[in-house]
Amino acid sequence: MKTFMPKEAEIERKWWVVDATNIPLGRLASQVANILRGKNKPTYSTHMDMGDYVIVLNSDKVALTGNKLEDKYLRYHTLYPGGDKQIQYKKLMAENSPRAIEHAVKGMLPKNALGRRMYKKLFVYAGDTHKHQAQNPQELKLKGGR
Repeated sequence: MKTFMPKEAEIERKWWVVDATNIPLGRLASQVANILRGKNKPTYSTHMDMGDYVIVLNSDKVALTGNKLEDKYLRYHTLYPGGDKQIQYKKLMAENSPRAIEHAVKGMLPKNALGRRMYKKLFVYAGDTHKHQAQNPQELKLKGGR
């Protein structure tokens, strides 16, 4: 029996809408990353981009468990000397909540060109509206809501 290898033209990509209201950030990120990778499909192959497009709404209502709003920091570097920066999640969620979800999902994708291609299929919005109605996205219920 031969191993099935899907061709790029045979890959069927769907659009999904996820409501992030009251879902813990880590659970949301891991489930969205699996959809972006295509691990929910029976034709999954590790060396190909098999994933679907994901639209995440209400990123400002995502839950952070425990004392993470106060204790957790997003750390990054500006690529300039002495450019270490950090921002507290409380401030990040107030000012730019989509960035928190994008950062969490990106950390769960492969660290190579394939992961960067998968990451481009993620769209995160702070409100409950999006501009992708033409793609007819289907609603996706995630596990782990409070």
